[in-house]
Amino acid sequence: MQVQINPDIFNFFSSLKTNNNREWFDAQKPRFKALEKEFKEIGVALQSKLNETDSIDQLKLFRIYRDVRFSNDKTPFKTHFGMSFSRQKPALRGGYYIHIQPGGSFIATGFWDPSKEDLLRIRKELETDADELRTLMATENFKKAWGNLEGEEVKTAPKGFSKEGANIDLVRKKQYLFIQNFTDEEVLAPDFMTQVLDRFVKIRPFFDYMSSVLTTDLNGVSLL
Repeated sequence: MQVQINPDIFNFFSSLKTNNNREWFDAQKPRFKALEKEFKEIGVALQSKLNETDSIDQLKLFRIYRDVRFSNDKTPFKTHFGMSFSRQKPALRGGYYIHIQPGGSFIATGFWDPSKEDLLRIRKELETDADELRTLMATENFKKAWGNLEGEEVKTAPKGFSKEGANIDLVRKKQYLFIQNFTDEEVLAPDFMTQVLDRFVKIRPFFDYMSSVLTTDLNGVSLL
């Protein structure tokens, strides 16, 4: 992908971090809107490339304004750009995410907040047989691109599941995520978006597996 992240994104968010107030932001708003427009255009280009092998239902660029109603941190603005790409449901499951922040950029894929129905279905499948998932996660190309499965988990076992189960390490998860972190220098490199696209393409075996699970019952009968 012949697109590149504007280094002023890092300059802007670094300054915002130390001037996180409406007066400073309002004075810088034209600059912010220009950077936001550039970043969304990169997202549109990435969506187009993803659609060559996938079906993206929605691109979402998250607002910079923080919801401070239930937070002790009352600073009004986020100090990063966040963008997600949702796959077309119900047949295709999972999603992609890009987070650009000085000293904290990363990309992520998987299931951040699965519904309780989807989470139960995944857990039931993995309780019965996790060999296919373990095999695909252990392949060299997949491991190199995404590393290990991450996500929050319960301490022992979810209700209704045995903590002695052979696959309890997978069953206890509440999220099924893969995350890759990047330095500022890596984000600003000319090939960064090419690397993002390559990793997003390489997550597909995981998405194909999860989509198959979530569109069938425990007997393998289609729910669609």
